Amino acid sequence: MLKLHFAPNSRAGRIVWLLEELGLPYEINKMAFHPSALKSDEHRARHPLGRVPVLEDGDVSIFESGAIVDYILERHKNGGLKPAVSDQRFPAYLQWFHYCEGMIMPPINTIVVHTLILPEERRDATVLGQAKRLLTNALAPVDEALVGKDYLISEFSGADIMLGHACFMSNRVGCVPDEMANLKAYVARIAARPDFQTAIRMQ
Repeated sequence: MLKLHFAPNSRAGRIVWLLEELGLPYEINKMAFHPSALKSDEHRARHPLGRVPVLEDGDVSIFESGAIVDYILERHKNGGLKPAVSDQRFPAYLQWFHYCEGMIMPPINTIVVHTLILPEERRDATVLGQAKRLLTNALAPVDEALVGKDYLISEFSGADIMLGHACFMSNRVGCVPDEMANLKAYVARIAARPDFQTAIRMQ
């Protein structure tokens, strides 16, 4: 059985969501989002930097949420969520799948650091404001791509697992303006999915 090493309020939520969408059996090792758990010798043996998610599948152990999503879809796809290489949607699938970590998550990380992680006296309002503006700007192409579509490549896919989760978090930190009506509607569709709600309840 698949085993997911998980901490709340992390990218591990994407993997729970994917496993639920695919109906795959799994077990969870739920840890506190705290150095005492994540930086322990036991967990560093799974991930050298003491981070989550980590997925174990028999004798396979793999980290990085994007790699885990791709691994699950290739080895346990149970119906897909990834277009074939020959499918005309495949390039767009790849683009939006990787746009998440390349463009959206870096400013989200900065926002989290300067609102939650750093002690108040070390938080920098200028850096926070820059990160929020950068995030909103990076979301504009996603809003445009969703014109006339319910999901990134029309049908729900692994790209939505990656980028949809990040868009939900972007909206949560107030960086999806009302003018981005397509993106607002997309976030609402994501949030309404029962399997997404299961994953969020674990946060």
